[in-house]
Amino acid sequence: MNNNGQWTENWINIQSISNGMIILPDQTKVSGVKITPRNIFILDEMSQSNIMIALKNFYNLIDFEFWLVVADRPVDISMYLSTLQLQYQNQTNPAVRKIINQDIQKGNSFMNNNVVDTEYYILFKEKNLEMLQKKVRMLISGLAQAGLIARQTSNEDLRIILDSFLNGGRSFNFGAVAI
Repeated sequence: MNNNGQWTENWINIQSISNGMIILPDQTKVSGVKITPRNIFILDEMSQSNIMIALKNFYNLIDFEFWLVVADRPVDISMYLSTLQLQYQNQTNPAVRKIINQDIQKGNSFMNNNVVDTEYYILFKEKNLEMLQKKVRMLISGLAQAGLIARQTSNEDLRIILDSFLNGGRSFNFGAVAI
């Protein structure tokens, strides 16, 4: 292990990230699910209550150690803004140009105010691959019963989590080093 590096991942025990799992040197795998955010507070009180009860029941069914992780990720709308700029330049109607310009200004406001997208994860450790897959299916199914959509974490999701917690939100690139 190299303890001289600037970043935490230079000295933590991660062998690799593949197939939606962080592989540790002892072959323990860290995986889980990414939960699609849902604003339940726009629903009526009865629907909110039903979702909360379903979530309580779901959490009470989990019989293994897990981590509930919330990570903020900067929103990148630069491609969207570029498309708007092109539309603005190609538009001759002054009213439409005004609307496009307002959208561009609103987009720039988002970019200048460091707007973030919040992502939610449930992660766990498991050595047995079959048991890991069973736990992922159970999490997805339980969250679906509570009205939430979830999917297994991807390699990119896991890298984002590492970036968020280990590098103060700064991203780093993975790849081979040419010698």
